[in-house]
Formats: sequence, structure tokens, C-alpha cells
Amino acid sequence: MIQKLFAVLATASLSACAVTVQSTPQAAANPPVVTPAAELFVIAANPLAAQAGLNVLKRGGSAVDAAIAVQAMLSLVEPQSSGIGGGAFLHYFDARTGKLTVYDGREVAPAQAVSTMFLRADGTPLSFDEAVLSGRATGVPGAVKMLALAHDEHGRLAWSTLFADAERTARDGFRVSPRLAKLVRANYAENSAPDVLAYFRKTDGNFVDVGDLLKNPAYAEFLGRLARQGPTALYSGSTAARIVQRTRSGPLGGSMTLADLASYKPVKREPVCGPYRVYLLCAPPPPASGVGLVELMGLLQHTDIASRGPNDPQAWFLFAEASRIMYADRDRYVGDPGFVSVPVQGLLDPAYIDERAKLIGPTAGAPPTPGVPPGAKVAANDSTYEPTGTSHFIVRDADGDVVSMTTTVESIFGSGRMVDGFFLNNQMTDFAFSPVDAQGRPAANAVAPGKRPRSSMTPAILLTRDGKFAGAIGSAGGNAILAYVAKSLVAAVDWNMPMQNAIAAPNLVARGSAFQGEVTKFSPEVLEGLRQRGIDLKPGQGEDSGVHSVLIRNGRVDGGFDPRREGVVLTLP
Repeated sequence: MIQKLFAVLATASLSACAVTVQSTPQAAANPPVVTPAAELFVIAANPLAAQAGLNVLKRGGSAVDAAIAVQAMLSLVEPQSSGIGGGAFLHYFDARTGKLTVYDGREVAPAQAVSTMFLRADGTPLSFDEAVLSGRATGVPGAVKMLALAHDEHGRLAWSTLFADAERTARDGFRVSPRLAKLVRANYAENSAPDVLAYFRKTDGNFVDVGDLLKNPAYAEFLGRLARQGPTALYSGSTAARIVQRTRSGPLGGSMTLADLASYKPVKREPVCGPYRVYLLCAPPPPASGVGLVELMGLLQHTDIASRGPNDPQAWFLFAEASRIMYADRDRYVGDPGFVSVPVQGLLDPAYIDERAKLIGPTAGAPPTPGVPPGAKVAANDSTYEPTGTSHFIVRDADGDVVSMTTTVESIFGSGRMVDGFFLNNQMTDFAFSPVDAQGRPAANAVAPGKRPRSSMTPAILLTRDGKFAGAIGSAGGNAILAYVAKSLVAAVDWNMPMQNAIAAPNLVARGSAFQGEVTKFSPEVLEGLRQRGIDLKPGQGEDSGVHSVLIRNGRVDGGFDPRREGVVLTLP
């Protein structure tokens, strides 16, 4: 697959891909991070997590070794977004062979799960708040076993040596960051969960505040066991028993068993790839949404967005309309390929993308309907709700191997239920609550035993035409991840903005009839131009992206982190 696409790139005319737009870049929240291309780096959403990864690289560890250290620390210092009680997709580039591998650590539904588990007795769906606080919300966690598989194949240091920074920080405590302090106080259902209140409230009854020292001895003790015992520390024994107990308790207790945990298996997959300008863009296949990202960038290549710039309302209009077309297709067809037929090749067929691109007219109209790509089967209208959450990080080691990993507990603090110092995910709510639509058609993303819910996570890697590493990108943000990543790619590649500026550029998320974004960051001229084209941008999704990315430009690493969060780029000569 990848080799065929290299051939396409090598023979295709690149005249449309070589456009360099001289535009006035948005002011970056932080100066661009540009370092020699040979340098090692870690980009993560929290400085303590990035430093834990860099410390591993300093000891001669591999990118996968560092990724394990980053995830262990994120579970402690950014528990609102990801953790070892959740799942992840790890996209791996092997510099020696040029091979890309996707390690799928997505959670799975317990063996006793049923398609109607999120319906009331009268057949109506539960509210999201009811579902997320229930014992049914948690899927069998996959991140730890997935990381263990990747470590078996690409680790250099002993597994037992990779958790020391996180274990020490959990025991000694860390200073509460502004983002964590804010989200503890935010209006989310999970913040009313007893475990959340017990962990984040001080003895005086107030929530922890910025700069407070927060200790987590239970997590420190668990990490010690995880280091010594390996993944069995989570998937069997006392921790597994506590996970089962917490998920089976009310309200609406779930069906997870010790057998579900013991039998979890990560999956190795080949990425979905397609040409994007002078690059080959690769991202995880279903149940992740890499096919949506590749389709979106293909649609945009049928427009003149590259000859425009960030101050042109037509550019943002084109982005919005292409996004709506992609989301219509993604929402209709993407699910777990072990259970449903996903027309990946049809969605990326050049003739299909060409036809879909013709739907972009002079003004925005009614929401586009899903297309019928080659190989598509009848599927229901999608009813999945994906709230914002998640974290993304990137690591490159001394051999040039790269990890681009997106990781999540799904919503804020997952299900709000805690075991041994870490939060359990609520990934089951990433399934469609209704297994069929009003016409009786089955939903591609309906619940089924052992099934992985659809994910918007798209940890992507860019390659040059001769197979060299050219960049990596990914984001947090629920279903808006695709829009956040695509916007940053357009700004960096099409508009030639420094990566830090590209990530900081305004977000616009167009899905169905909703046009949301960072209204205050767009100029009045752009907002008025969008209104003239039928788009009245409203606040909403757009304010909480978590993009991290690098591009190799002229032999230098141009790295960036999302200023909307607390990320950092750390390098090692």
C-alpha cells in the first residue's frame, strides 16, 4: 500500500504542491522551536511528562521507551486527558527500514456488553451525563498492554526502569497546573463523582488550586508493581479485581470481568496513507479516523486553499465545507473493522474524492449527506457523541525512530472512577447509544461484545517521496481532532507558517449544521466574509485543541506545541 503511494507521488505532477504563500503569520504564543534535524526531541502536553521522556532518551532509551515514561507521567499530572486506565494509538516509524506500524491499544467492550446497554427501558437513549457516570461507561483498558507490545518489539531499556520519574513524582507530589485546577472546577458531570471529589478536595473542603502540592501515593505504589511485574500488574491480581468491582458497582453497573481484562489483546495494523502535497500522509486505520484525515486533505487539494492564506475568508470557507463533507462520510462508515465493513479504499478513491469535492459551492447550504463510496454497505445515520479530551505526544530517538501517539481516557477524568490512583476510562460512551436508526439500519459504531469503539484519534506521520521521515502531528479534542490537525497542516504546509504559528492559528470546526470556532481570534473581515458565504461562526468546539507537531524543513526540525494547553518541546543534541 505505502510503496504504491510512493510511486504515485513520484510520478504525479507536483506543480500544484509547490505553492509557497507569502502571508502575514499569526503572532505565535511562543517563539518557533527550530533545531537541527538530527536532534532527539519530545513534545508533550505537560513539561513533567516531556522531561520524563527526555530523561529516558538521555539514558539511551528508544522512542518507545520514552513514550512509556511520558504516558506514566501524563496519567499523574494530566489525568483529565489520558492515563493507564485508558487506551491509545501509537504510530511508529522505523528509521532503519522506513516501515510504519500502528499499535492499536483502543479499549474493547466487555464480553457481556449488549447493543442496548445505553438505552432506557422505553428504548430512548440515556443522556451522556447518565452514561458517563455509570459503571457501563468503562471499556477494557488497552494502553498498557499496547505499550508492552511495542516495547517488546522496539524497547532498548528494561521495562522496569521506565517508571521511576512518575513513581517518584506521585510519591513526593507535583504542583497543580493552571489547566488541571481549572478543569477540576469545570461544569462536567464527572466532577461530581465521589472519587474525583475525594482526590482533588483538600482538608478544608476546597478544591486544589494552582501551585498546590498534590501527592498520589496509591499511584506510586501501583507504578512500583507495574515496573516489577509488567502489564500483569493491571490485567490480573488485585488491581484487576478492583477495576472489575468499580465498574460493576452502580449506578448502572457494567459487565466487565477478570476474564475480559486477562484476555485483552492489542492489535498491530498498517496505516491508511494518501498523498498530501509533496508528502505521504499516514494515519491509523479504523477504528481510528485516519481515513477521515486523509480524505479531508485530499478534498482540500481539489481547492485553491494553498494559494490563499489565513486572512482570506474564502480559505476558511473551503476548509469548513471540505470538513463537513469528510465528517458526513466518517460518521456514517467508520467503526471497528473486525465487526463492520469500512470502505477505506472507496473513501480514498481519487474519483470518489473528486466527486465529493464538487459539492463545495459558492455558499454553505444544508449539511452534506454521506456519499456512497465504492464498497460501501448500508449504514445508519450516526448518533455518536464524542466530547473533548485526550492528549498527544511525539518522540524521536537517537536512531531516528519516531513515536506519534494519541492517548485518552475519553472525557474529563474518564468515568470519574478511580482505581489505585488512576482514573478509569469512559470509552464505551464513544459507541453510538442507539444500535439502529429510525429506518432500522444498523449503526457502524453500535456496541458489540469485544468491539472497539470508533475513535477520532489520528496520530499521523508524514513521509517524503523517498520514504524518509518528514513530520508528525496529532491532537486532543474529541471529534474535533480531525479539524484541529487538518487546520494545522494547512497553515504549516500550504501557507508556509512556522509550526508554532500554524498550531496557534484559529480553529474552525464544521460538522453537519454546526460551525464553531475561536471567534475572537478571527479578524472581523474573515468573520464577515464567512457570513457572506453562509457561515455564521459561533463559539464552541475550537477552544480546546491540543495539537503537537513537527516538520522537517530544510534539514531542520520545526516543532510546535499547542499554546491552548501546557505543552513544551524539549530537545537533546
